[in-house]
Amino acid sequence: LYLDFSRKPGQWIPNIYGGRENLDAIYFLKRFNEVCYERFPGIMTIAEESTDWPGVSRPTYLGGLGFGFKWNMGWMHDFLQYMSIDPIYRRYHHGNITFSLLYAFQENFILVLSHDEVVYGKRSLLSKMPGDEWQKFANLRMFLAWMYGHPGKKLLFMGGEFGQWNEWNHDVQLDWQLLSLPRHDGLRRLVQHFNYIYKSEPALWQLDDTYEGFDWIDLHDADNSVVSFLRKSRDGDIIAFVVNATPVVRYNYRLGVPEAGLYRELINTDAETYGGSNVGNLGGVRSEAREWMGREHSILIHLPPLATLAFKLER
Repeated sequence: LYLDFSRKPGQWIPNIYGGRENLDAIYFLKRFNEVCYERFPGIMTIAEESTDWPGVSRPTYLGGLGFGFKWNMGWMHDFLQYMSIDPIYRRYHHGNITFSLLYAFQENFILVLSHDEVVYGKRSLLSKMPGDEWQKFANLRMFLAWMYGHPGKKLLFMGGEFGQWNEWNHDVQLDWQLLSLPRHDGLRRLVQHFNYIYKSEPALWQLDDTYEGFDWIDLHDADNSVVSFLRKSRDGDIIAFVVNATPVVRYNYRLGVPEAGLYRELINTDAETYGGSNVGNLGGVRSEAREWMGREHSILIHLPPLATLAFKLER
């Protein structure tokens, strides 16, 4: 896209307008996407682009490059950095987990955890997590559920879904034998359950590319390393996510909610079936007419350690 990419001054010639944009490459990418989508309906073209070029996934008739989706490299970098930090220090890096929502709807993003992040000494996803073995698994379960709740499509490279310890090696198969161990199989079960929930709950994907499908509940609780937000569907379905990024159980944590009703616990990554300690909310909680966090209603919940909770509103 740029004539000066990997070139020093004097090694490139400006375009006819005096700029650094590679006009031929831009035209080729636009025409490539136009032809592909015209001749092969239903395909996806996906761009990995890290220079903040505007409109990568915008249609060409609106001035974009015409790709269907773009990898969200910023989300990946910020969240992996945050997840590698000892939980006691996460309060000082709270911006890492809120900044991505400032630009989440500028492109059709894919949240990507690709093979690039588990090779060449970068370690596997599970190995990146801090703490002892229990905390590593809890951190990864929390992170993956958080990823499912965050706006954007999902890409999880093989091996991450059951917590492979080793980096990816293209010369051998995955370490499938790990599935005989409860914690690895519990992580696999969590991903399986969330895939089912993701397909059956339009609030998790229907309005991925617009602010209409997302709303913060509270992004300012850095002291407790807790964030909470809503996902919405066109028909008014609401799912509330709450993330506790510390190994401390937060009993009687009050959370503002948009409407009165029963908030049924869809997912608790600390559930015993996933390898957790089974701290939870007995399947759901009913709202109270008590103002909190700028909302007329609220719920009182227990936040498990290093866990993500998802509650669906049942009116």
